[in-house]
Amino acid sequence: MNPAGTGACLVKLVSSCPVTAAVWKLESMECRVLSIQSHVVRGYVGNKSATFPLQVLGFEVDSINSVQFSNHTGYAHWKGQVLTAEELNVLYEGIKLNKVNHYDYILTGYSRDITFLEMVVDIIQELKKANHSLVYVCDPVMGDQGAMYVPENLLPVYKDKVVPLADILTPNQFEAELLTGRKINSEEDAIEVMDLLHKMGPETVVLTSTDLPSKYGDDFLVALGSKTIKKPDGTKSSQKICLDIPKVDAVFVGTGDLFAAMLLAWTHHHPRDLKTACEKTVSVMHHVIKRTMTYASGIAGPGTRPSPAQLELRIVQSKADIENPATVVEARLLQH
Repeated sequence: MNPAGTGACLVKLVSSCPVTAAVWKLESMECRVLSIQSHVVRGYVGNKSATFPLQVLGFEVDSINSVQFSNHTGYAHWKGQVLTAEELNVLYEGIKLNKVNHYDYILTGYSRDITFLEMVVDIIQELKKANHSLVYVCDPVMGDQGAMYVPENLLPVYKDKVVPLADILTPNQFEAELLTGRKINSEEDAIEVMDLLHKMGPETVVLTSTDLPSKYGDDFLVALGSKTIKKPDGTKSSQKICLDIPKVDAVFVGTGDLFAAMLLAWTHHHPRDLKTACEKTVSVMHHVIKRTMTYASGIAGPGTRPSPAQLELRIVQSKADIENPATVVEARLLQH
């Protein structure tokens, strides 16, 4: 496991001066991500949420679509196909036969089939053997607000097989509680849960949302992050942070997928500074959601709640913010 998280992947961030838009420059060797997530024809979720932002930031993205749906399932109607474990293996075998199965990052999200998830585990194990510097970013999508929306038999697979392989883990509070068997009722509980998750494998853990009260009031959501850092003498230190994120009164889909992709990108450029990486990640989210809400409210009209179609993330329109996000949320350092 590479604590710097970069290996031979040389995407570098260059800016002519602090106030100009940052541009990305590829030097020597490209940085390649294998993203195994869902796909929709219309809208933004899964690979549709992750691919364009990562490409804008200079990453090559190879996408395997775990499902192909007409749109996300928050609409009144949806149609499509689900990729089986066998079909996933066939796709991977094609990549392997051509000897183009070298990756710097793997990114995974929603999966609801145990055989598919176990095949993903097999692929990650093989890719990590081929490249010991490979960084696996895992969003362990299982549920929220006390309810699971995947089969319960996926939990032991996540606990015993997936999480131990992960380098960066992005659960919400409920998912973190499921994985550790511990409840989060305070900031101290959250720190303890993140430490337990570290012991399971990941060097970086971000609790993307919690029910903890914000010191700024009910209009803010509390997220927390923790990173273990290996020192040259072999000892470890940790950086722990807390973010108070402004809430928006709407239901968005694909935000978790965008968050994981942006955390991948910004931890790549700030491998030893979780505070900065999370500030940039959350700031991208803020700009995209704010632009989406402004657009959706304008289309829906006064007094009308926007529809799922109107609330599709305005990712393309947010290209400049993705490339160079103005920091709107500052993280509080809990422990360094």
